[in-house]
This record gives sequence, structure tokens and C-alpha cells, in this order.
Amino acid sequence: MFKKRNLIDDLVDYFKKNLKKGYTKESLRWALTNQGYSKFEVEKAMKRADIELAESAPILKTKPQIKYEVITDTEPEKKEGWF
Repeated sequence: MFKKRNLIDDLVDYFKKNLKKGYTKESLRWALTNQGYSKFEVEKAMKRADIELAESAPILKTKPQIKYEVITDTEPEKKEGWF
């Protein structure tokens, strides 16, 4: 009837939620390994979270345009002194 969630699913949700809050991947890895989670589980969850977040990211339809502008300054601007 109900699907039992496993540890990796919980860690994936943890990563997704905290990455959206602005935490770095490295700080989340460090926190989870210090709490006793294995590095293998943490890395597996991080990869799955990256894939799921990439799938939900919007697709950019327009490419950014790079514009070049040549600035020529023939005479430096004169500044007035303090006195």
C-alpha cells in the first residue's frame, strides 16, 4: 500500500531542500559524515540529488549575446584638487 522510504531517498530530499536554502555541497557532506552517515551513502544521495535538480531546472531558449565595445579615451579627465 505505502512505499517504504529508504535512507538514500531521505538524504536526497535533505540535499535538495538545503541546496535550495543556499548551503554548499561540501558543508552538507561534512555535516552528514559527522553525524555518522557513510561516505558512500552521502555521495550516492548527492549524485541523485544533482540529477533530480538538473532535470527540474528550466531550459534556456536564448543564448546570451556577447557585445564588444571599444572605448577610446584620448585625453584624461581633469580633476579638481581638494584645496
